[in-house]
Amino acid sequence: MACTWESLKGDATAVAEKLKAIVHEGNVRRIVVEHDGRTVAEFPLTAGVVGAVIAPVLAAVAAIVAILKDCTIEIEHIDEDVKHESPTASR
Repeated sequence: MACTWESLKGDATAVAEKLKAIVHEGNVRRIVVEHDGRTVAEFPLTAGVVGAVIAPVLAAVAAIVAILKDCTIEIEHIDEDVKHESPTASR
């Protein structure tokens, strides 16, 4: 599976709402919070994460963004549409 990254910036409320929508899509592998080029927090997510499990993560991200200001949220997506073909032996 291939992965892509998406970046978010904004206030805590806007970031939390955007993250909620993105996670609801179901293809998020990891959320990383960066401040001044340093990773402040990293939240790995497993496939099939549901609302009750993701709520504390969203609250933590929103709290970090509110406290630190000017954070960048990096979201790693799993690209399930990309198929990797196994090499075949030539005869």
